[in-house]
Amino acid sequence: MTSQIIARSDDAVGHLTLDRPGALNALGYDMLGEIAGVLDAWRDDPTVRVVLLDGAGDRGFCAGGDVRELHASIVAGRQADARRYFRREYAVDAAIAESPVPVVSIMDGITMGGGVGLGAHAAVRVVTERSRVAMPETRIGFTPDVGGSWLLSRAPGRLGEHLALGAVTMDGADAVHAGLADHLVPTERLPLLRQDLVDLAAAGVDPVDPESVREVARRHAVEPPTSALLARQARVDRCYAAATVPEIVARLREAARAGDAAAGAEADELEALSPTAVTVALAAIRSARTLPDLRAGLEQEYRLVSWFVDTQPDLVEGIRAQVVDKDREPAWHPASLADVAPDLGARALAYVPTEPLWG
Repeated sequence: MTSQIIARSDDAVGHLTLDRPGALNALGYDMLGEIAGVLDAWRDDPTVRVVLLDGAGDRGFCAGGDVRELHASIVAGRQADARRYFRREYAVDAAIAESPVPVVSIMDGITMGGGVGLGAHAAVRVVTERSRVAMPETRIGFTPDVGGSWLLSRAPGRLGEHLALGAVTMDGADAVHAGLADHLVPTERLPLLRQDLVDLAAAGVDPVDPESVREVARRHAVEPPTSALLARQARVDRCYAAATVPEIVARLREAARAGDAAAGAEADELEALSPTAVTVALAAIRSARTLPDLRAGLEQEYRLVSWFVDTQPDLVEGIRAQVVDKDREPAWHPASLADVAPDLGARALAYVPTEPLWG
């Protein structure tokens, strides 16, 4: 099998590059296994003092999980393979978050779904002026995962609900404001950032203090422009505090009638997305606010994704419409928010997968 990553250790820095540029570095099962193996080896390697995580090509860090692979597994009746994929992916996300070696992620360009799971759990998280960051799962009839619901639940105000339900794409400034990134570094300064990380790691201080790594990133960062999310924060907080998705839509319609055209567009979007997906995403974000840590968030997400894989048609239909056939005309079931059972979110959260996440 041809390797789908580039991993090398020199000058006390472990360079880990996702290497599927033709697929925007999408994460397949075997690729995740490669990443896991490298992280495990470097965890106990005294010659690796800093890990630098980035993506090959100039279009993006990582577009997310390989949903074609996921779609094929479910359609073929191999739900166990799909659940196995998520267990491996979440283990990698946790390994990055818990790494004793500071991990610096460079989320340049497109960074979505599983890419956020890799990049946004690093000790130092860098975006650029080219970054486009999103948890777009509701567009394929799914729910934010890879620790995304945990991260979004901690965004200011009700931005978590807004970003999750509507699959909103953020630029670098938005990602910093929402808490998915720490520093905005211009692309022209990335080579200097990499070299300074090498200089820090090669200085011989063992272990490397994560704060010194953050200081290197701050040295090359610029003050982000004002996030566009701020301009709609008050309206987001008011509308997305509603108890249910239909009530959120109603508040957005009211804001639209008062002259906020963007609110009307958001309402249209929520009504076009999978009713099941947006309902479960809302429940997931709100439940994640009560959880103590990332691992608990990943456990909750594993229950939810298993529920989708095992019992729900919208995930397969969403991937078909958006990625496989690309007709952009999904047939959701149920078709409207009015037909969603009141206890749907609670039932999804209570689902018990066949296999445990950790084990």
